[in-house]
Amino acid sequence: MRRSPSFVSGATAGAVAGAALVVALAAPALADGGDGGFTIKDPRIKESSGLAASRLHPGIYWTHNDSDDGPYLYAVDSRTGRTVATVTMSGVGAPRDVEAISIGPDGDLYAGDIGDNLGGKWDHVWIYKLPEPKVLKDQTIRATQYVVKYSDGPRNAEALMVHPKTGRVYIADKNEDGGHLYEGPARLSATGTNIFRPVATIDLWVTDGAFSPDGRQLAVRGYFGGIAYTWNDGRIKRQSRLNVPLQGQGESITYTTDGSKLMYGSEGADSPVQPEDAPGTGGSGSKSPSKDGGSAAAGGNGGLGGGIKFGAIAVAALFAVFLGFRRLLRRG
Repeated sequence: MRRSPSFVSGATAGAVAGAALVVALAAPALADGGDGGFTIKDPRIKESSGLAASRLHPGIYWTHNDSDDGPYLYAVDSRTGRTVATVTMSGVGAPRDVEAISIGPDGDLYAGDIGDNLGGKWDHVWIYKLPEPKVLKDQTIRATQYVVKYSDGPRNAEALMVHPKTGRVYIADKNEDGGHLYEGPARLSATGTNIFRPVATIDLWVTDGAFSPDGRQLAVRGYFGGIAYTWNDGRIKRQSRLNVPLQGQGESITYTTDGSKLMYGSEGADSPVQPEDAPGTGGSGSKSPSKDGGSAAAGGNGGLGGGIKFGAIAVAALFAVFLGFRRLLRRG
């Protein structure tokens, strides 16, 4: 996710830089260990903005940069943090801002070129679909490109989720005051425009989302918090807060293939992917002691100790300053 310089003042930029510094100092180091967490070590992946657990290759997670990269998807081995295959998508032109990746019931990868660095000015965005390769090696795969428009006008979005049972595609827009969940047509059309319509409100500034493998749960995350919803055939109901770990710029989330954990990813070089128990599994992910549903609880995997708790509070305060400046700039 990139922002135009016109969106932030010098003071705002200073606040954000300060927040990033506190996060960098507070974030715990991760040892590689598959679903126990790992660090993405590929120097090409500096803006990991989406994450999807492979169905064909246990321990492999698909990711991508958001912009200024190209039509590339990377298969990262969670046991080592290293890229084991780079897929080049053909037939899609030049991606603008790829922000999300998901896997459908057909085993295909869906990449969402749905970010809008102009703040909702592009009249259409794209979704790319391609089969997940059976062999992990560097290769070029032809993708199907779908044109997407929203029924209520253009917008910025960073979350694309494919339901694991119906194959229907959903998008959550990114709005600091809360956004909406948009539902696509039952089947995407490669020849016409696919209209996505709002079907529910999401009380979060969403940077990514994911369905549980059984399709009964929808998890969405932001920079400092997250929400789990029960799916109820699309009539979502808020279930619980998520224990989102403190990260430099939290941009991605996916379930492990067994549904027991949520894996949280971040932008930046050597970015961490951190696990938390999924809601309903009896672990810490099913509840949060924080009132805002933000950082992880003290102790446990990815938890925050005393000094790091202070860092989280500092980051939250700086982030509040950032939001205040944005609102003042808009009113001006």
